[in-house]
This record gives sequence, C-alpha cells and structure tokens, in this order.
Amino acid sequence: MHTFPLFSPRLRSAGRPALAAVGALVLAWGGLVWGAAPAAAQGKLEAQYEATLSGIPVGRGAWNIDIQDDVFSAAASGGTSGLLKSFAGGSGTGASQGRVVNGVLVASAYQASTTTSKKTEEIHITLDKGNVKEFGIVPEPPVDPDRIVVTDAHRRGVFDPMTASLVRVPGTGDPLSPEACHGSAPVFDGRMRYELKLDFKRMETVKAEKGYHGPVVVCALYFVPVAGYIPDRPVIKYLSAQRNIEIAFAPIAGTRILVPFWLKVPTPLGPAMLEATSFITTAQPPRVAKTQ
Repeated sequence: MHTFPLFSPRLRSAGRPALAAVGALVLAWGGLVWGAAPAAAQGKLEAQYEATLSGIPVGRGAWNIDIQDDVFSAAASGGTSGLLKSFAGGSGTGASQGRVVNGVLVASAYQASTTTSKKTEEIHITLDKGNVKEFGIVPEPPVDPDRIVVTDAHRRGVFDPMTASLVRVPGTGDPLSPEACHGSAPVFDGRMRYELKLDFKRMETVKAEKGYHGPVVVCALYFVPVAGYIPDRPVIKYLSAQRNIEIAFAPIAGTRILVPFWLKVPTPLGPAMLEATSFITTAQPPRVAKTQ
C-alpha cells in the first residue's frame, strides 16, 4: 500500500494501528479517479498541506499539478514532523506524467521514493492506456507467503496513485456537486491493488490560510483491498472496516477537475487529518496555434 509521500509506508508495520492509520491517511490521496473523463480546460495548482493527529502537527507536504493542452504533470513531496517523527521519521516524493489525448489525462509514468532512518525505497510504474507495462520496487521486497498475489489481470485498467488523485466531474454544470462523489477507482501503487469508493455526504465552505476560499464537496470514502496485501495486517483490517473516513474536494480553476482539500480518518488516538494550508489555483488559457 503506497501512501502519499507525507508519510513513510513502513509505518504500517510498526504495530501501532492508530499511527499506521495516520501513515495511510492518503490511501485516498494515492488513488481517487472515477473514470478517464475529458479535462475541460487547462489549470495549475500549487498547494501546501499539514497533517495532524488530534490537532497535533505530525507532517507537512506540497503538491503541484500542471495541466496543459497536450501534457500534464503532478508532483508531491513531504515528511513527518513532531510526534510522528519521534516514532518513525520519514520523507518522500512522488510524481506522475502523461499526455492529454482528446481531453483525457493518460498517464505514462509514475515514480515514488520514500526514505526512513533504515532505508530508501523507490517505486516506478510504466503505463499504456491504463495497463501496467512495467513496474519495480528497489530494493526488491522479500516474498511473503501471506501476501495475496497480484496477477496480470489486476494490473489492467488501473490508475497510478498520483494521476488517480485527479477527479473529473462530467457535464457542464457546477463540478462541485453530489456527482463528484459517484463511482469507484481501481488503483495499483506498485505493490498493492485496491479499490476506493465514494458516496456523497454534504457541501461545506473552507478557507485556506492562503489561496482558496469557497465551497467543497464532502464524500465518504471506503477502502477495499484486492491484492498485494497481507490480510492479517492491523492497518488493513482497520481501514477496511472504517465507515467514517471523509474527504473534501476543491476545484482546479479553469477545469472540471477536483483535488482533495482535506482528508479525515478516525483513529483510537483521535482524528487524523490532512488539510491544505495553502491552495493556490489558476486557470491557464489554451495555447494559440502559431500561424505561418
């Protein structure tokens, strides 16, 4: 289970389900696409996020997204801090690139790297029209007989974690609507194959310390492991059983694409939350073709 690079995925083996749940806050962050729908226009996002556990800061991260006429890119970086760093310090980066084909975001490559006091792990995935053509983890993880095997079929018709964070709402009306919370997403993160499902809950208004001030659509989020996981892992059991995870989406200006503004996961130690402190988004006009 790869996570957004705010936290090290090694936390999930620390034997502390609550802290592991914080480390897995971005299960959703790593996979939230509900269909390869056309992008409406071009836009850019520059955002900063803070993670807290019961209101105590435990991590910070940044996320940049750039959607052009024919190409797109997304990149994230982050690290643990405070309480969480004292248990298991870590940092990481992630990136995805691809083309915009007939208005559709089509990822071609995904890379991620996480570093802890013990090791650095790098993941790469190469895709072709939603099918995994090649992938790898360095260093190669040991084979665990208890891990459910990921088959070739599990790696077809999937999204990489970074591209999957972009949710496009079809139609011509306001993208901030209940329709944003419909559907499910198949995600492959290089190690694990899982599904993420949404249900509409409510509308809210948010205000970042810098940038966005306006409405968000709040969805319930459900995690369904499919393959590549060890069933007895406490964090897998915990997240699979959760029915109170919530995620709020805000728009990238000039597009019909929504991205997470905040994510809340209940834990035995109190609510774990990842929230944008800075959310600066701008529309980008289409490039004008040069004339001879």
